[in-house]
Amino acid sequence: MNFFEQVGSAALGSRLRRLSEQMTAQAADVYALYHVPCEPRWFPVFYLVATKPGLHVGEIAESIGQTHAAVSQVIKELAKHGLVDVQRGEADLRRSVVTLTTQGAALWPTLQQQAADVRQATEELLAETRHNLWLAMGEMEYALSRNSLTNRVKAIRDQRTAAEVQIIDYAPQYQPAFKHLNVEWIEHYFRLEPTDLKALDHPDEYIIQRGGHILLASYQGSIVGTCALIPMDTTTYELAKMAVSPVAQGLGIGWRLGEAAIAKAQVLGASRLYLESNTKLGPALNLYHKLGFRKTVAGPPSPYERCDIQMELLISA
Repeated sequence: MNFFEQVGSAALGSRLRRLSEQMTAQAADVYALYHVPCEPRWFPVFYLVATKPGLHVGEIAESIGQTHAAVSQVIKELAKHGLVDVQRGEADLRRSVVTLTTQGAALWPTLQQQAADVRQATEELLAETRHNLWLAMGEMEYALSRNSLTNRVKAIRDQRTAAEVQIIDYAPQYQPAFKHLNVEWIEHYFRLEPTDLKALDHPDEYIIQRGGHILLASYQGSIVGTCALIPMDTTTYELAKMAVSPVAQGLGIGWRLGEAAIAKAQVLGASRLYLESNTKLGPALNLYHKLGFRKTVAGPPSPYERCDIQMELLISA
């Protein structure tokens, strides 16, 4: 059993690369057959320059779906071989306009005939296959434009890992993990303050015994996330001490903790959640917005130097 049979569709990209390399090598033989002094990868650019003279580099790149840098490199190579000429546009001097040279124009009829023969041969090749690869590629490109492979893989991974993440209640044996997770992110961005240590060193006294609650996220046997609900008055709780370990970020654990905290606040009779953060923490602020928090200026003075934004979430009964 070879690699592709063993791995299956997970190796789609590698197999397409192998097919591309095979066709590129055979395409080079075709160019030699017609005595055309070109490389296969030059063809899209050369074809556009020949059929639509006067295009600038950006327009060529957009038309063939390649980067500006890649097209510029091909044009440099074509110019080096005397096949195209590059000049500044009359209307916009910042844009380079590409045209065929006399040598390139002389080559064009032969290249046109070669392209026509290749098209006929390719259509015969496609007719030999049960599935039309050309049409399938169009369908694949459309599907990927609607939803990238990265997003598809992430959705499957998140669905799988969601079952492995457990949201549990705090117990005294988790105090070291509760402190470590918070110290880790605070010291990464800011400095640890005395007010932090009160809650992190003594969570039972400063959070639990005051009617608050701490939630933890367990993943593959380790505590990788945490957040706390600290009562401010009879109907308002502060969402605080939210942290997710760097090794577990990207798994949706912050979202799971946030949702669990909101649900717990409702059970505790809260009608409002309040939090403090810093505007440099972009991913955290995005999470709070997704959870429904909005900026407020009605919060009390913060005991933290790092706080420069306050947010709230009104909870419906």
